[in-house]
Amino acid sequence: MKSRSESLIRLKKFQVDEKRRQVSQIEMMVNDFVRMATELDQQIEIEQTKTGISDVAHFAYSTFAKAAMVRRDNLLASANDMREKLEAAQDALAEALEDLKKVELLDQRENQREAAEQLKAEQSDYDEIGRLRFRNSK
Repeated sequence: MKSRSESLIRLKKFQVDEKRRQVSQIEMMVNDFVRMATELDQQIEIEQTKTGISDVAHFAYSTFAKAAMVRRDNLLASANDMREKLEAAQDALAEALEDLKKVELLDQRENQREAAEQLKAEQSDYDEIGRLRFRNSK
């Protein structure tokens, strides 16, 4: 019984670690997307300053700046999509943590029950020894 509960706890811990890794990876991806979008914003500003044209509708507006805006918008959309995945991954992590806690509590209860049974058996042995000594002393 002991090895089964220990292996179940190990499995649940592994699942929790895996969920944590997933959450961490998604967080890093979101941060990278936002960082790249910010860098593109800066490049767009530099390009607008260099050309002196900040009106996107202007016929001479920089094609580089237009392309950078599209890329920035795509990155921000990807970051928003990843935030939804992050939420789902965080929910899965919370669920895995709850499962682990349940298994650990069950294991703890089992250990307490076994310890109580062992104490009861030891007390029974001591009682028997006491009865035998009492009979022999008469």
